[in-house]
Amino acid sequence: MSNGEASRIHYSSVLDCGEHKVGLEEYIAQADLAPHDPLVDMAHTFRKSSTVSVAVDPVALITTECITVTSAMRKHARWAHSSVSTILGGSGGSVNDRLETSRPSTPRDGATSRGGDWNGHSLPADIRIEARLANRWGMRGKKGRSIQDNPLMAAFAQLRSDLNGCKDIREFDTPSLLHPFLQVIRSSSTSAPMTSLALVAITKFFAYNLVSRDSPRLSLAMQLLSAAITHCRFEASDSAADEIVLLRILKLMEGMLSGPGGDTLGDESVCQIMETGLSMCCQIRLSELLRRSAEMSMVSMCQIIFERLKHLEIEAGGALGALEEITKDDMDTVKMDPSVNGNNVTSPQRIVNGKRSSASFETPQDGGEDGSVEVVDSSAVDLSQVQNKDDSIDVKPYSLPSIRELFRVLVDLLEPQDRQHTDGMRVMALKIIDVALEVAGPSIANHPSLAMLAKDDLCRHLFQLVRSENMSLLNEALRVAGTLLATCRSALKLQQELFLSYLIACLHPRVEIPQQSGIDPALYEGVPRAPKLVKPPPSQTSSGRSTPVPVKDRQKLGMEGGIRKPDAREAMVESIGALARIPSFLVELFVNYDCEVDRTDLCEDVVGLLSRNAFPDSASWSTTNVPPLCLDALLNYVQFIAQRLDQVSDTDSYPNREKLREQRARKKIIIQGATKFNESPKAGIAYLAARGIIEKPEDPHSVIKFLKGTTRISKKILGEYISKKDNEHILEAFLDLFNFAGKRVDEALRELLESFRLPGESALIERILTVFSEKYCANSTPEGVADKDAVYILTYAIIMLNTDQHSPKVKSQNRMSYDQFAKNLRGVNGKGDFAPEYLQEIYDSIKTNEIILPDEHDNKQAFDYAWKELLLNTESGGELVICETNLFDADMFGATWKPVIATLSYVFMSASDDAVFSRVVAGFDQCARIAAAYGLEEAFDHIIFCLSSISTLASDAPPNTSLNTEVQASDKRVMVSELAVRFGRDYKAQLATFVLFGLVTGNEAVIREGWGYIVRMWLNLFLNSLLPPFFPQSQAALGITPIPLHNPSQVIDRGERSSESGLFQAFTSYLSSYAADDPPEPSAEELDSTLCTVDCINACSIDDVFSNIMHMPPNALQSLLSALLAQLPEEPSPVVIVVKPALPAQNPVKSNGHKVSSNSAGYDPALVYVLELATIIAMRDQETIRILGKDVVEALHNMIRNATSSHPIGVSRAVFYLLNLLCVSHEQSFIRAPVILHSISSFKQATLEKSALPILSGFRRCTGASGPLRKEISNSPDFWSILQSLHQVQDASGTVFELLEDVTVGRPSAISADNYESVIALLNDFATAGSVGAVQEQKMDKTARRLKSGKTTKPQGNEVVARGIKAVGIVYELTSGVPGLIQQSHLDRNEAWIAYWSPIFRALATQCVNPCREIRHQAFSSLQRSLLSPELASTDHQEWTAIFGEVLFPLIIRLLKPEVYQSDPIGMSETRVQAATLLCRIFLNYLVLLSEWEGMLDLWLRILDIMDRLMNSGQGDNLEEAVPESLKNILLVMADGGYLVPPDRRAENNRIWEETWKRLDRFLPNLFAEVFPERAQTQHADVTRQQDQEEAKEETSTQPSG
Repeated sequence: MSNGEASRIHYSSVLDCGEHKVGLEEYIAQADLAPHDPLVDMAHTFRKSSTVSVAVDPVALITTECITVTSAMRKHARWAHSSVSTILGGSGGSVNDRLETSRPSTPRDGATSRGGDWNGHSLPADIRIEARLANRWGMRGKKGRSIQDNPLMAAFAQLRSDLNGCKDIREFDTPSLLHPFLQVIRSSSTSAPMTSLALVAITKFFAYNLVSRDSPRLSLAMQLLSAAITHCRFEASDSAADEIVLLRILKLMEGMLSGPGGDTLGDESVCQIMETGLSMCCQIRLSELLRRSAEMSMVSMCQIIFERLKHLEIEAGGALGALEEITKDDMDTVKMDPSVNGNNVTSPQRIVNGKRSSASFETPQDGGEDGSVEVVDSSAVDLSQVQNKDDSIDVKPYSLPSIRELFRVLVDLLEPQDRQHTDGMRVMALKIIDVALEVAGPSIANHPSLAMLAKDDLCRHLFQLVRSENMSLLNEALRVAGTLLATCRSALKLQQELFLSYLIACLHPRVEIPQQSGIDPALYEGVPRAPKLVKPPPSQTSSGRSTPVPVKDRQKLGMEGGIRKPDAREAMVESIGALARIPSFLVELFVNYDCEVDRTDLCEDVVGLLSRNAFPDSASWSTTNVPPLCLDALLNYVQFIAQRLDQVSDTDSYPNREKLREQRARKKIIIQGATKFNESPKAGIAYLAARGIIEKPEDPHSVIKFLKGTTRISKKILGEYISKKDNEHILEAFLDLFNFAGKRVDEALRELLESFRLPGESALIERILTVFSEKYCANSTPEGVADKDAVYILTYAIIMLNTDQHSPKVKSQNRMSYDQFAKNLRGVNGKGDFAPEYLQEIYDSIKTNEIILPDEHDNKQAFDYAWKELLLNTESGGELVICETNLFDADMFGATWKPVIATLSYVFMSASDDAVFSRVVAGFDQCARIAAAYGLEEAFDHIIFCLSSISTLASDAPPNTSLNTEVQASDKRVMVSELAVRFGRDYKAQLATFVLFGLVTGNEAVIREGWGYIVRMWLNLFLNSLLPPFFPQSQAALGITPIPLHNPSQVIDRGERSSESGLFQAFTSYLSSYAADDPPEPSAEELDSTLCTVDCINACSIDDVFSNIMHMPPNALQSLLSALLAQLPEEPSPVVIVVKPALPAQNPVKSNGHKVSSNSAGYDPALVYVLELATIIAMRDQETIRILGKDVVEALHNMIRNATSSHPIGVSRAVFYLLNLLCVSHEQSFIRAPVILHSISSFKQATLEKSALPILSGFRRCTGASGPLRKEISNSPDFWSILQSLHQVQDASGTVFELLEDVTVGRPSAISADNYESVIALLNDFATAGSVGAVQEQKMDKTARRLKSGKTTKPQGNEVVARGIKAVGIVYELTSGVPGLIQQSHLDRNEAWIAYWSPIFRALATQCVNPCREIRHQAFSSLQRSLLSPELASTDHQEWTAIFGEVLFPLIIRLLKPEVYQSDPIGMSETRVQAATLLCRIFLNYLVLLSEWEGMLDLWLRILDIMDRLMNSGQGDNLEEAVPESLKNILLVMADGGYLVPPDRRAENNRIWEETWKRLDRFLPNLFAEVFPERAQTQHADVTRQQDQEEAKEETSTQPSG
């Protein structure tokens, strides 16, 4: 095996992998080249911008190179007899021969130089002969001329001679310098080593800057050099040596283009260079290594050439199309036609006029006819004849023509149907094209000549190559397609849609996401099951290699590709990922496709594709690399949006966002309507008309304009619809949309039949063709056609011809000929024949170009038709808008967030790598920031749902707290619960919780439905003592104790245990717990898990969330409130209002105790938590009360109304919250104090007692400040009913009294006619309750009697007695307001007295018999002051006189009762005396007023009777002294006032005088005589006399008559 073959085998893999530089270095090492070989220099120097300096004399260096080449030539047998002059630098021939044959003319030759074209096209005959001599030199010259040295040797001698006087090599004529070396390169007589030495020399001249930008006639020299190396010939010898020459040619060509004279090359030279390089790449006979090297050189040269395109744009002025205008005349002057093995590699149709611009690159196996290797075999450039400098041809530097030609040739190499092109050649061309696009993609798109190649041929070839199963070809095709779209997508709108649609269809799996244990399927519901492309009909099968289908008909596109190999799928994913890494790519898809009616939703489909393939199961039909690739692309998409959040964009240069939104909405309706139409045309039209898409459904033109204009209607359904008999008007309107003027029948028919699918029934076809014939001849009969009947028959014949010519069922030999076609149409053109040429044109058109019926083919013809249609629609589709802006990010993310978040959630649950967690957490954070910034509430809510589900804390089922154990250690307490332990063991749950609250903090106002999950998390944490208190300031302001939780099952104090407790102690503890039927103590691991949970919850900073909630706008708080109230149980039954009496019984029977029935509801702390949090939120300010208060009030009302089925703690706190709300929102219409009070008063007594303190606390808040609420509550009978029910509750009585005191004596007083009686009744009850003080008083009396000599201890204060005393005082204070109440009441005097004075006197009189002396004394004092009140009595009315009959007399009568006396035997005697004294005093006080009262006598006699009873009570008290004394005072006053005088002094007082005397004489016989001593004797005599007279009468009457 040769070294060259070994090298090819060893390094082919390196070159195939694209490691070009490594392959070159290895090749150089294998070729055994010297370290300073110019090939090595060229491999490095030409890639550097800096120039290598030379240390030797340049002239000496050139001379050395001349000697080196000639020395090698002399060693060859052909030049072995060369003359000495070739060594000495002279010439063996004449001067003329030298000048004619050995070197080109120089400026020193003057004007004597022979003219001629440097291409040799018009040189004289003798010059052409000498040129042939240079090419085919022998020992004998032509025409018998004998020369000693061949021109090749002489040229070197002449060059050395010319260099003798050269001082600066940079001033030496460049063509002359290169001439001898170029002769060697062009000569077919030289061997490979000789040619190689010449190439080495030239390479050195460029590498050492001997030929520079300033060298004379550099442009001409570059053209000559280009012609020489592209037409290089040498004798074939060793294949390795031959390939070294070719390799040097490649590097020299590369150096020429990249060197200082590269931009002086003309279009023809560049084309020749690139043609030579391509030919080497395509030569299969060459070694793999050389072809790879040629490919590397082509890549480098293409980089330089296409880089120049950008500079040419600047030079042309930068205006679009300026360069095209400048170079339009030169576009067709250059052609490239690289060949392989004598065959052209470019498409035959690309050759102009059937001629090739150059011959093929050929290397015969036997060395050719003369055993030489020829690079090309065409007209040679005559290197012996060039013009002088002044007359040199002005060569234009290469420009757009050569660039376009290069691009065309490269694109033609991709033709999939050309069998001359191997896949290797296509891969090579793709690599070079990829470089061109990388360097100058945007510039290519800006030039119409290049852009058209990219839009048409390049895309057409690429989109077919991506269906290849050859992985190398597929990878390169995908890469080029990606680069093309990345750089030129603005001009490839429809092409990009087709490409991406195919990839999506190939890659999107059609299987359900497999359910994984522990992952809720709801987390990934947003992942699309299929792209939005509609599935094809079941009868249509396809594969990954089939040609694309019509662009308009997306139903067919994409469902192929399901059988693509895993590696192919990975390559496709990488291609999409590369595009997705362009920051604006998906935005552009959204704006240009998703927002356009007739385009596919590519953005949604791409995101859905990436999302679905990011799931781990996609590796089962692709590779393991696909899921992470898709996840990375998806995360990049989110990252790009997040990075643009703060970007400020100019809205003027982009489409209007509102218009795009309208288009998207319209698009959705059209898609839905089209789907309905394809199922039922009538239903679809009705749907579209109802939504305004079809403006006038009754107008056929309006209907058909839409149906024809949209690409989403099935062509088959459309054809059937318009051809129905009932739709003739629709068919006519449809044909009105076509303009057939000036078109041949087949052309018109082709245009018609391409717009819908022709039905299969003959009747339907006949109807369509009939209308078509009429429309075709409507305006004027076309030339060549007689009438519409002739058109009708001809169209039928054309359809039959189309089927015959192109049906695969018809054999080629059986297809219809022209003669047969014409014969079938004889005599049908108005009874005549159609013109033969007319029918011939129709026949030829149909035969060569099938009329493609939509939905009929899925082959190359269909693809060609679809591609043609795509190109036609390109102009109407417009250019793709590049969107480097964030204007559309909100709408785009709003349309695509579901699959993104679903993927993140699934990966979060299934991942195990920290790097993946980090990326996913960052993705969640970015999604949340995007959703918050753009107000995408649904997206933010779904993020919360996903994270809360992963956290495991948002469970609907309440946690089990029955085994909760409180562990105490020093001053810390930890509640070990099932939830805390489970959560502490779950790292993913902790991370999700931390991320969740991190996202929520600061974004609370964006959350809507997500609050439901957060609230459930709060509740579950709260029930397990893991949640910090919310709104501590608000709770303090609310003035209520923390919500009580269920007691733990056990409390363990770890601090008291020994620190050395070991396994035995733990085991003993376990056994003791088991024996006691208690839950076992938590283990150390469970305690650690709980502590992890506590740390995690503390790190979440939930208190910051609570703090932010209090600053949220009210509308945003509505969502939180709704979520809170949704946790409440539903109301079980309708509310029934029970009316209770205004006041309870005066002395309600107090139960011995309340026991919760077995069927009563259990306590739910979560319920209370919800109500309290809702109340605090609603009470934030007046705005929140107005917006949120109604819902909270209704929830609290429901709780109160269902008090019988609720736990008392919940009921009591609900009442408290409701009253607090009432306090701050009583002006709102949704809350009414009477309703609340009535609901509370309807409680059962047991419930009311257990709720007493919160209820009373709420009442105090409501009545604490003056205002209408205080008045409204205090006037409510239910309010006083509640107080009456609670005043006997021991814990509540003090609060009730404080509330009562505030209402009665507070400022302002809340006493009114409505509550007056209730107030006094409640005060009376408090005073009555103070009777318990009598027990203590009597004990003190007994103690005092036993210790007569000792001092008695003052009794300690009793709160009940103190309240009783104060109640009596308050009753008295109410007397001051009675006149005002009477005046306000507008009652008559008697009713007013009964309503306002009577309750006070009754209450005070009642307390005057209170067993407690302190209260009784206070009551007597208050009663006396009340009875003596100046506002009580008046001469205008007498109702006040009832104070005797209704107050004083009953009081004394009650005091006379034994049971009353026995209640306080010691103190009650004094009370009787006080009562008697009070009666007399009151009588005397009002004596004047009473004297005018007609009931004066009866009152006085009643008083005397009462006094009589007091004197004769027999109790042994002090009444015997007090009563006479009081009566004595009365009698004296009455006597002095003239009210009690003898009858002789005032006859009208006779009765009162007599009755008084009689009554007193009964129980105080001496009192009258004591008061009236003078009148006593007279009175006694009168009485005696009167008695005598009466006795005498009696005796007389008893004597018998006569």
